[in-house]
Amino acid sequence: MAEPRGQLPEEMLVFIFQYLPLRDRAAAARVCRAWAAAATCSAVWQDTNISCDCEREDMLPPHMSDCLDHVHNLRLEFEPSRKASRQTATELLMTLASRAPGLRGLSLQCRGEKPLFDAGRDVLDAVHAVCGAARQLRHLDLRRLPFTLDDALVLQAARNCPELHSLFLDNGTLVGSVGPGSVLKLLEACPRLRALGLHLASMSRAALEVLAAPDRAPLVLLALRCACPEDARASPLPNEAWTELRRRHPGLAVELELEPALPDESVTRVLQPAVPVAALRLNVSGDTVGPVRFAARHYATTLRALEVRAAASAELDAALEELAARCAGLREVHCFCVVRPSVRDAFRAHCPRLRTYTLKLTREPHPWRPTLVA
Repeated sequence: MAEPRGQLPEEMLVFIFQYLPLRDRAAAARVCRAWAAAATCSAVWQDTNISCDCEREDMLPPHMSDCLDHVHNLRLEFEPSRKASRQTATELLMTLASRAPGLRGLSLQCRGEKPLFDAGRDVLDAVHAVCGAARQLRHLDLRRLPFTLDDALVLQAARNCPELHSLFLDNGTLVGSVGPGSVLKLLEACPRLRALGLHLASMSRAALEVLAAPDRAPLVLLALRCACPEDARASPLPNEAWTELRRRHPGLAVELELEPALPDESVTRVLQPAVPVAALRLNVSGDTVGPVRFAARHYATTLRALEVRAAASAELDAALEELAARCAGLREVHCFCVVRPSVRDAFRAHCPRLRTYTLKLTREPHPWRPTLVA
């Protein structure tokens, strides 16, 4: 490879190559020796986004395995219903497990539809392998993985990833298979955990007590998704346990997502007064007015985001106006039903930090676009 005249400094090439797609990085590495050195520099690969939208031979160039040694944070996007995309993602994860012990962060993003009658065992086995090899793993985000997660994966992380800072397992599965026992072992093995996302059925009073222990790192985010039958049958998390957790971690923000699988009596058990709810997403099949009023009266100092999916009614409008008057710290509110003008006016008048809202006065074709506050 001949060296071109007027060669840019390696620092400049590295800066440029960081923003190139994977295929273009591979092409750049074949231009000349200087470009090859820059394209395989560790700084280029520390934060890497890979989309498995092309065929395997394009996704895994010969030098890719060596470059994986330098990947610290990987965001991997694939479409599970497409065989080539899914196979590429699985092989890449297995290669990562064998070649990248220095991995710090992994986020899996699935697009499209999950295949019917598919448990995703191949993808989950690959994630399991990564957790077994990447002992420096600090961030694992599986929220966009549509497959049922299980205790084996959580226990693997507990055994091999003591440096975990964030773990998100609150995905869109219809079955909750991560039990409270495995979560408890994870919390005991990972004292530096600062952000955690789970289904409600995976959480327990004992877990809240471990999180409130005096020797733990500050907990800043706890996301709880209530969307499957196991969540509806979960044991209640008592208000006094939330009170102690909030006292131990005054900066804690809780995100609650309540889906139609949760009956009214379960909603009542979940919405405890002491929970420091920062984001509340209501898509319940029963009463919505009651939870909105409850949030207005108990989460006034902590609530920053509200999303409501419900049928329009005068009672809901009145509850939203009460919430607007009490929750001055709101930054976004999205209501996916038509509201009366006084609702929009209330949020504009009482919420000075409001940045975006979806408050439609008339029916419009979907998807509804939010309004940005100037």
